[in-house]
Amino acid sequence: MSNIPETGRTKRVTLRLVVLQVVVLSLLATLGGRLWYLQIRNGAQYQQQAASNQIRQVTVPAVRGQILDANGVALADNQTKLVVSVSRTSLLTAKDGGKAVLDRLAQVLGMKAQDVENKVRLCDANTPQPCWNGSPYEPIPVTDKATTQQAMQIMERREDFPGVTAEPTAVRAYPGPSGANAAQILGYLSPVTQDQVQATANKTGKAKLAATDSIGQAGLESVYDSDLRGTTGTNNLEVDNLGRVIGDAGGTAAQPGSDLVTSIDARVQAVTEKQLNQAMQTLRKTYDPVTHENFKADSGTAVVMDVHTGRIVAMASEPTYDPNIWTGGISAKDYAKLTSSSSDYPLLNRAIQAQAAPGSTFKVISTTGAMEAGYTESDTFPCTSSMNIGGQVFKNFEGENFGQITLSKALEVSCDTVFYNIAYQQWKKDGGLYGKNAKDWLFKAAHQFGLGQPTGIDLPSEVKGRVPDRKWHQDYWDAMKDTWCKQASAKNNDYLTQIARQDCSDFKYVRAGDEVNYAIGQGDTLVTPIQMARIYSALANGGTLYQPSLAKAVVSPTGKVVKNIAPVAQGRLPDSRQQLQYIDNALAGVVTSGTAAWKFGGWPQNKIPLHAKTGTAEVYGKQTTSWFDTYTKDYAVVMMISQGGTGSGGSGPAVRNIYNALYGVQSDGSIDPKKALLPTPQKQLPTFHPDGSVTAAQQAAFNRSVSAHAQYLNTTAPAGAPGTVPAAVWALPPDRRGAGSVPTGSAAVY
Repeated sequence: MSNIPETGRTKRVTLRLVVLQVVVLSLLATLGGRLWYLQIRNGAQYQQQAASNQIRQVTVPAVRGQILDANGVALADNQTKLVVSVSRTSLLTAKDGGKAVLDRLAQVLGMKAQDVENKVRLCDANTPQPCWNGSPYEPIPVTDKATTQQAMQIMERREDFPGVTAEPTAVRAYPGPSGANAAQILGYLSPVTQDQVQATANKTGKAKLAATDSIGQAGLESVYDSDLRGTTGTNNLEVDNLGRVIGDAGGTAAQPGSDLVTSIDARVQAVTEKQLNQAMQTLRKTYDPVTHENFKADSGTAVVMDVHTGRIVAMASEPTYDPNIWTGGISAKDYAKLTSSSSDYPLLNRAIQAQAAPGSTFKVISTTGAMEAGYTESDTFPCTSSMNIGGQVFKNFEGENFGQITLSKALEVSCDTVFYNIAYQQWKKDGGLYGKNAKDWLFKAAHQFGLGQPTGIDLPSEVKGRVPDRKWHQDYWDAMKDTWCKQASAKNNDYLTQIARQDCSDFKYVRAGDEVNYAIGQGDTLVTPIQMARIYSALANGGTLYQPSLAKAVVSPTGKVVKNIAPVAQGRLPDSRQQLQYIDNALAGVVTSGTAAWKFGGWPQNKIPLHAKTGTAEVYGKQTTSWFDTYTKDYAVVMMISQGGTGSGGSGPAVRNIYNALYGVQSDGSIDPKKALLPTPQKQLPTFHPDGSVTAAQQAAFNRSVSAHAQYLNTTAPAGAPGTVPAAVWALPPDRRGAGSVPTGSAAVY
C-alpha cells in the first residue's frame, strides 16, 4: 500500500514550497522597502534630480579684452563678423537628421556639403577634426566669413533653414594701426586643448576652461590671458526626454575681459618693422666680399627700449606673418607654411628667442671686467694686426693696427687684439689651463651684467643665452665627451674632426683660445637681443638693470585701472660712476670718429648725444651676424641681422632711421619737433571714458603725428582725411569689443 498522502505532496516537496514562499516574501519585502526608501523617505531629493535632468547648461563666451598701445590704440581688438551657426537639436527633429538643411546651407555659403556636415558633427575618440568639441546644445559655428547677401538669404528663408542663424559676432582681429604688425608680441588665439582644460581643473578642482574656449597660445595673448579672457556665462535650457529645447531656465551673464595697456607705440613699432625689413632687403642685394655672394640676411630683430624703465617701445622680428591668419582657425596649409624649415620659422620672436654670439658689442662687458681686474683708464695696450697665443694666430678685424691705445680707444675703433691681450694675461694669472681659485674677472662681469639667465620679460619662451665659464665647460664636456671622442677616432682629418679631437682632450678646461675669443664676444658666448638692449639701457641710465616689460596696466571695460604694472629694477652694473662715464665717452666716440662714424655723418651729436657699439660676429659655415647696439638719454635701440655683414654696414642705416623718426631728425641733420614721433617716452596711461574709450584729447594727439609719420614708412597719409584715425578705434559703444571695430582693410594704411 502506498505512503503518498492524498494531496500528492511528500514532506520534501512541502519543505521546498515553504522555502520558496519565504524567498519570495523576502524579495517582496526588500522591493517594498526600497520603493519606500526611494519614493517616500528620499522622494524629494530624487524628484529634484529628475527635474535637473531636464536642464542643459550652455556656456556663453565672454568678449575678450583689447590689447592697446601706449596711446590707447588697439593692437588686438574684436571685429564684428557675420557668423553662420547651426543648432544640432533643431536638425535632429528632421526625418533625415537635417541633411537636406545642411546641403542647402552649403550651396548658399559656397562650401562643400561634406565640409559643412563635418563642422557640425560631435567630436569623440573616433572622429577626426573638423568636428564640434563643445556642448551639443550650443549653436555650432560653420563659418565667420559669410557675406551680407548670404546672411539675408538664410534669414529670409527661415522655413528652408530651421535651426540656422546668421548673426554678428565678435571675432578676434589684429587691425595693425599705423601699419604695425607686432605678430610675435601679440601672439594669437586657438582652441583650448584637453590638457589645458585638465590643467586648470587640477589646480582649482573645477575646470575653468570650457572645451569650446579659445585662449592665448603665444605672446601677450598668452601671458595675460586670464585678464583678457573675462568670465564665461551660462544659459540654462529646458529640454524634453528627446533632448529637444522647450524653454529657457535663465542663467548668468558673461563678463567681458579687461583691456591690457602696453608700452608699445604703434607708430614707432611700424617704423622699426619697416626699417628692419628694408635693411634685410638691401643686404640681400649687397655683395659680401668674404663669401663672394650677396648677403642672405635670413632673419633679424630690432628692439627699442625706454632706458629709464626697461619698457619696450617697439620690438620687431623677421621673418614675420599676418596674425589675422589665426582668426577663425588656421588652415593646415597655412600652419605648414609657418612651421616648415623653408619658412625660417616666423613664429619665433627673435628678440627673446634668437641666441647668437654678440661680437664686439660684448666689449663693454670685457672693459668692465678688465677694470675690475685692476686695469686703469690710462693704461695702454698694443693694438697690433694680430697676436700669437700658443701657436695660434688671432687676427684683428681686417688686419688693423692702431699702435698703443687705451681701453676707451679700443672700444671706439673696436680693436680685437687689445682684448685678446687682456684676456690672455688674465688667463695666465688665473693659473692657465688647470687654474684653481681663479678670479675669472671677465666671466664674472658677464654674470653681473645679467647674461646667462632670462631677463624675465613678460613674453613666453624666453631663452637665457650662455656664459661659457669654467662650470659650463665642465658640464658641457661631461654631456658631449662620448660623442666628441667617438668622432675624434675617425681616420679623416677634416676641420670638424680636428676640433672634436681637441674638445675630447681638454674642452672641460677653459683654454687660452676660449678666453681670448670670449673677450671679443665670440667662441661659445651666446646672448639675446633683449639682453643686450637691457645692458645698453643700463649704461645709459647710470647702471640700473631693469626687467624688460611690455604691459603697463590692466583696465576694466568701464575704463577703470584695476592693476598698474610698475617697472622692476633687478640689479645694478658693477661699474662705478666714473667707469660708466669712461665707457659712455668711448661709445660716443664710436659715432663721431669710430667704427660707426661713416654711417652717422651729420648726426646732431651736440643736441642728441648718441652712443653706439658695432659688432660683427663670425659664425662657422655662415656669413657674419650684424649687431648694432646704441642708446641716447632716453632710448636704447638694438638691431641684429643674421648673415647681415658688419654691424655698422648691415644695421647702422636702419638704426639711424629709427632715431630720425623718434626725434624728428631730418636728412640735413636739423631737428623738426613737429615730425618727431616720440622725443621722450610715454609715461602716462591713456585717459579713458567710463565706456572704456579713449578721450578725444588722446585721439587728437595721435592724429597730429600720422602725417609726419608717413615719411618714415615711405607712404602717404590716407587721401581725403590726412592724419585721421577711424572713429571706431576711439569711440566704440559700451560693449565696444563685440559691437564695433576698425572696418576691415582700413586699419592697415594708418
